Formats: sequence, structure tokens, C-alpha cells
Amino acid sequence: MLERISRREEFDLFVAWIAISLAFAIIFLRGIGRADPVIALLFLGISLFTVGIGFILHEMAHKFTAIKYGFWAEFRKDNIMLVVAVALAALVGVVFAAPGATVIYDINGRGISREQNGKISVVGPLVNLLLCIPFAALLIYGGGGMSVTGNMVTMIGMIGLQVNAMIAAFNMLPVSVLDGKKVFAWNKAVFVIMILAAFGALLVSFYPEAFSSIL
Repeated sequence: MLERISRREEFDLFVAWIAISLAFAIIFLRGIGRADPVIALLFLGISLFTVGIGFILHEMAHKFTAIKYGFWAEFRKDNIMLVVAVALAALVGVVFAAPGATVIYDINGRGISREQNGKISVVGPLVNLLLCIPFAALLIYGGGGMSVTGNMVTMIGMIGLQVNAMIAAFNMLPVSVLDGKKVFAWNKAVFVIMILAAFGALLVSFYPEAFSSIL
């Protein structure tokens, strides 16, 4: 299946991955209020790892599900939105994670059905929700609570959980070209389950101590 990834798509994924990772790293650095170069590199490295897994698997889920239905699909970066994402992170402290989209069409001129579009759309956020599980396990294994000088496993678990929860929750919003709008149009019950799960994971990612106490 990897031969379906073109050189252009590889380049677009790489550029988008770097930009979104930088945006998330800026957000986390703003959160701790420290600008130490070593700490900055540490957060950038963790962001590259966690965002790389979450973002790339999200887009590949869209791509290969579309291919399963017989469509052509490739990720295309949006340079303007990448600049906006980094700028908003630096100036406002918000990650607007819309680095591009997986473009889908059929060479035979077939139209994509509402069900196909919904299923292709839902798998991206679903992958991110599933990724929240191993990152949450790392967070619990590391002892909960993140500290800059604390357990590296805990930091990776915390950031990985937050990144994937953010990506899932943002993409499930039923607006514009986001996945949530297409899922809502296809199956409202699936939409409700997914958006509740996504925002539930997001809430847990910011209050891990409460989650750990329940367990």
C-alpha cells in the first residue's frame, strides 16, 4: 500500500508535519512559560514524535479508506493554513490544525456517496481516539502529572494524549470542510458518539489527575 504514496504527497506530509509540530510545541512552551533552549528542543522533539504519529496516521486512514472504495486519494498541504497555524500558536496560543486535506476523486467520474464520504471522514478522528489509549497508558505508567524535569514517559504520554485528543475534537466539529460535517451528514448517531468521545478525551487530557484518581 505504501507505493500509493507519491513523492509529492510525501513532501506535503513532511512540510505539514513539521509546521503543525512546531505549532504544538509553541503551545506547550507557552503553557509552562519558559523559553530555555534545551526545554524548547525537548518539547519540539516530543511534538514531532506525537504529532507525526497522530497527523500522518489520521491522513493515511482517510487515504486508504478512500482507496478501498476505489477512489484516488492524496494529501495536499495548504501553505496559507500552515502559516496561520504557526502564527496563531505564537501570537494567540491556539492551534488551528488544518494543515491541508486528503483530496479524493474518481477517475471514472463516479460521484462519492454520502455514506462513503462519511466513512472516509470518520476514520481519521477514530484513529486519533484509538491513539489516545496507548498515550494515556504511558501517562498512567509514568505516574500522572507532567513536570519539565519529571518523567519523560509521563511527558510523552501527556503530550501524545493532548495532541491526539485535540486533532480528533477539532476535526469532529461539524463545520466547513472538517470531518465532522461529513460524518453528521452521513450518520448523526455516529457523529454524536464520536464528538462526545473526542471532547471527552480532550477533557481527560487536560485533567489527568482526576482521571487517574478514578482508576
